[in-house]
Amino acid sequence: MSGWEFVRAKARAYPFVVDAALAAFLFAGSLAASQPGHEPDFVLTAPAVVVGALVCLALVFRRRGPLTVLALTTLGTVAEIIVTDGRTPYTAIVAVAAYTVASRNERVLAWVSGAAAVVVLVSAAILFTTASWSNPRSLEPIAWIGMAVALGYALRTRRAYIAAIEERVRRAEQTREEEAGRRVAEERLRIARELHDVVAHHIALISVQSGVATHLLRSQPDDAAIALGHVREASRSVLDELSTLLGVLRQPEDAGAPTEPTPGLARLDELVDRFVTAGLKVDIVTSGRPRPLSAAADLAAYRIVQESLTNAQKHGAGGDTRVRLAHDFDALHIEVHNRGGHPASTETPPSGGHGILGMTERATSLGGTLRAVAEPDGAFRVTATLPRPEKDTA
Repeated sequence: MSGWEFVRAKARAYPFVVDAALAAFLFAGSLAASQPGHEPDFVLTAPAVVVGALVCLALVFRRRGPLTVLALTTLGTVAEIIVTDGRTPYTAIVAVAAYTVASRNERVLAWVSGAAAVVVLVSAAILFTTASWSNPRSLEPIAWIGMAVALGYALRTRRAYIAAIEERVRRAEQTREEEAGRRVAEERLRIARELHDVVAHHIALISVQSGVATHLLRSQPDDAAIALGHVREASRSVLDELSTLLGVLRQPEDAGAPTEPTPGLARLDELVDRFVTAGLKVDIVTSGRPRPLSAAADLAAYRIVQESLTNAQKHGAGGDTRVRLAHDFDALHIEVHNRGGHPASTETPPSGGHGILGMTERATSLGGTLRAVAEPDGAFRVTATLPRPEKDTA
């Protein structure tokens, strides 16, 4: 910190001390101006010194009551004019008070109060002394107070400008922090969805097939070996997909990131084959002419079917499952209907997980809808609508 900055910091910390020192300096200057030899025709009398002391003392409180101090210093200077026949060194004190008013109030109030002080001082000089309107000594307050008000208002404008810039910078920084936090939250949610969708259905297959292997291990070892083969295949698949996901999370400069394409409806047959191999009966019905989807919608469609089939595998109790894809001009409609196994009284499968929530978030984030409903006959139906890009619907 430089010497000047140190002085300014101390002045801001102790404003009362600064004002007291200023008042003392101005009072000492007025006494010096009245010494013999300086101006022989201008000598302060004892009453004038007392009035001057009171006028300077008022400056100590100029920050607490600027208008009151301006009024008191103006009246005190009028009294000084009367007792000294128009010669007074205290016009500068009124100027300091006017500067304080201008630096702390709106422009109209600053100029009105300054003009009022000028009118009072000039009128006092005309009325109570032998000076005339043309005497420069009578018009001296106009220059002093006019410059003080202009300087004070300029300082106030500068402070307001700096404060506005600082507030703008603060808001911009806050907005950047909020945007960064929002993006982090969205990314965390996206990663959580991906982890759930990638892992959940494979773990479900592993759970089902390991249960089958355990049941058949003694009585039908060949069938148990087949089930364990499915477990091994599902384990390999989940490891591969986790590796792909972790590769996406690496920094761009990291070497060796997997280049496997993002899952989409083009890999739907491969997905269904895995469930069929695990023992789930799945039929795919397609209607309409397939139209392009955005990358996000293509991935969401794949994940919705994947999660629905995973729930059917875990809770379907061997019921048949139908996957219907209806391609409309402006949207893709998905329906996964599992006929059996779900309690009719629940809206979501009793897994306690986040599968339905994740599917819903995927659909709504793209402007679509998703509904999962348990039907009275024990079936469970998931329906979703994913809009196509506007450029493809035009």
